[in-house]
Amino acid sequence: MIVVNVYGPHDNDKKRKMWKGLENLMRYDNASWVICGDFNEVRNEDERRKNVFHDRRSALFNDFINHMKLVEIPLIGKRFTRVNDDGSKFRKLDRLLVSDLFLQMWNEVSVIALERKLTDHCPIMLRDMNMDFSPKPFKLFDVWLESKDIEPIIVEAWNKPVESQRKDGVFQDRLKKYKECLKRME
Repeated sequence: MIVVNVYGPHDNDKKRKMWKGLENLMRYDNASWVICGDFNEVRNEDERRKNVFHDRRSALFNDFINHMKLVEIPLIGKRFTRVNDDGSKFRKLDRLLVSDLFLQMWNEVSVIALERKLTDHCPIMLRDMNMDFSPKPFKLFDVWLESKDIEPIIVEAWNKPVESQRKDGVFQDRLKKYKECLKRME
């Protein structure tokens, strides 16, 4: 996978050179491509509010995307990624474009616009919809509490050593030990 981070120039001639440079770069490698960043261009009139829309510049940007067979990953969370200093003008300038090969490997992804804090742009983040790194919930079924064998299992789990030194980690380790012991009851 090849990742290219873009900061698009404001000048139209320099933008054309950047598109051409990216085309030349991508032509020589049949790889999975991710091109992301601040393109300093919108794709259509809906991506601007209270700004002048330049249909010719937008057409050049869309031509580059179509010619290179890139796909824009949908943005979740916000409609615009850039707000001017006084909050009166909005644009979607930050985006993530990927190749077909990328989509074959990662077909359930989205782009999340995070909160704007340090700059006039919202950072964007690629997210795989299939990955969930949150902790698994601890489940205790009522039927287990009705069993007369539950008390020795709880005592056994409580007496097992835990790895964590942090209080919240100790509690989490104990719940894991309970879960392991309770699974034997099923």
